[in-house]
Amino acid sequence: MGDGHATSAGSSSGGRSGGVDWGQYARSGVLLLVAAGSLYVLLPTLLSVLGSWRSLLHLDWPFAILVFTCEAASYVCLWELDRIVLATRAWFAIACAQLSGNALGRIVPGAPTPFAVEMLRKAGVDTGEAVAALSASTGLQLATTAALPLVSLPAMLGGAGVSRSLANAAYLGFAVLVLLVATGVAVLASDAPLKLIGRVVQWLLNHTVRRRHPAAGVSKELLADRDFIRTTLGERWKAALLSAAANTGFDYLALLSALWAVGAAPRPSLVVLAYTAAELLALLPFTPGGLGFVEAGLVGTLVVAGVPGPDALAATLLYRLASYWLPIPTGGVAYLLFRRRYH
Repeated sequence: MGDGHATSAGSSSGGRSGGVDWGQYARSGVLLLVAAGSLYVLLPTLLSVLGSWRSLLHLDWPFAILVFTCEAASYVCLWELDRIVLATRAWFAIACAQLSGNALGRIVPGAPTPFAVEMLRKAGVDTGEAVAALSASTGLQLATTAALPLVSLPAMLGGAGVSRSLANAAYLGFAVLVLLVATGVAVLASDAPLKLIGRVVQWLLNHTVRRRHPAAGVSKELLADRDFIRTTLGERWKAALLSAAANTGFDYLALLSALWAVGAAPRPSLVVLAYTAAELLALLPFTPGGLGFVEAGLVGTLVVAGVPGPDALAATLLYRLASYWLPIPTGGVAYLLFRRRYH
């Protein structure tokens, strides 16, 4: 999502110094170089995925349509999450701001939140409230994604011997979601889980990576972030948690539907692993939306799960069309509709 708040702050800083903020230009240049290098390394896989478009002519179309339906439902859950954190009943402004900011973030890394907050300001939402609310929403989404490997591990181990059925993969995914919600409730309602996680993370940081100054205070930082989300959400935290989990659930169903559409029959436990890997790779800041990284990781994991190479490419392309490429023009249309209503 996005916010003009950060942009205006940067401008005022430049005005005080009376000169050009060369540091910002240097950081932007480094990010562009890293993105270009990453895309160059991942280009063969990305081209292979895009080059499999002819296979989309032979899909099981009811399931192909279900991919886009599930992805649309995932976005609706995300809008509901933003409505909850902003304590508003409005749908139009929330949806347009999220879609437009998301589309911009596919092109310009780091821009979604400032852009969305500026749009919400024009729709009558206080800038400070929008920044705090969207920060809490983003934090809850990131926490949900970060918790996926933790909660999916027992489900994957328990489903390792299940027959190759996508129905079983759906049941396994549902079990992961139940664990995800239960973990979220425990973390938001009690300090003990976060203190334990913080101690484990701190121990790993200090014993696996050589550093001049040992890591400290990880538990306190996690609790501070949790408290910010709880304070912002207030009594609405349970509904917000369910919306965040449903957002993930429908996105997972979109991937399953893509596999159904190509007629694949992978191991259910590894479908969960493939989705978890794709979610984490999408968080990498090197390319917008994890472009290239998600495709490479998803294709590789699906092949390991028993999906033939051509089917893995086709399923990945179909899933990314719905989750990555289609939202870009949709965001442009949403921005035009928003400008028409709010001038």
